[in-house]
Amino acid sequence: MTETAVVQKSPHPFTKKILIENLHAIGLRPGMTVLVHSSMSKIGFVPGGPVTVIQALMELLTERGTLIMPTHTAGYSDPAPWRNPPVPEAWHQIIRDEMPAYDPQLTPTRMMGAIPELFRTWPGVYRSSHPHDSFAAWGQHALTVIENHALSLGMGEDSPLARLYDLDGYVLLLGVGYGNNTSFHLSEVRANIRKVVKQGAPIWLNGRRVWQWFDDLDYDDDCFPEIGAELEKTHPVQIGKVGLAECRLFHQKTAVDFATEWLQDQAR
Repeated sequence: MTETAVVQKSPHPFTKKILIENLHAIGLRPGMTVLVHSSMSKIGFVPGGPVTVIQALMELLTERGTLIMPTHTAGYSDPAPWRNPPVPEAWHQIIRDEMPAYDPQLTPTRMMGAIPELFRTWPGVYRSSHPHDSFAAWGQHALTVIENHALSLGMGEDSPLARLYDLDGYVLLLGVGYGNNTSFHLSEVRANIRKVVKQGAPIWLNGRRVWQWFDDLDYDDDCFPEIGAELEKTHPVQIGKVGLAECRLFHQKTAVDFATEWLQDQAR
């Protein structure tokens, strides 16, 4: 969406004060641990853009809380299965040999939006070491969330998603739908219904750049909107607006457990 369109659809500027009031109204509270998936353009015109959104989230949660965002880097992966766009097969080995190693401080996000891209560089924010499925976190439990992110099954039991589950945290879908809810990937791992695939990425290992192969799942998020719709029929999901963005706030553990059972039922 163009900036002109964002201005035209906004009845007034959505200031930090308004954003905090809106976030509070849908259930966000100081001290909460929350994973935020976001779309900046859906909020409407915000003076200061993503800076203001991040400040609003941090000020409401306070340092007693923990703010987490996905900072994925889909391009730091094996080029053979790339589809958006694909690259010639003759390029595959060149890419594996020459792509710089993933660096939590330097490597930009890909297709994650303006808010996570800024958040990963924010003072006091830590980012996990996974070259493809990294998350960034700020606040009381930030290091607990991002440390020891396993290379294999990067959305599984040794991932920030599982640490959020352990911390009894929440998910906020800020202007995006359940198709963006990465926590359902943890359910895919636990349901044990997806096939294992070989994945690879350039990483630092013992001080040198290497191409590292590892196991991952053939994740499939096509069913996530359906799972989310079914979740809302039987479990509490706070629905409201932040600016113009439709938002959903829900307990991550409840959602993961529900989705795990749903996926297993569908596979039977």
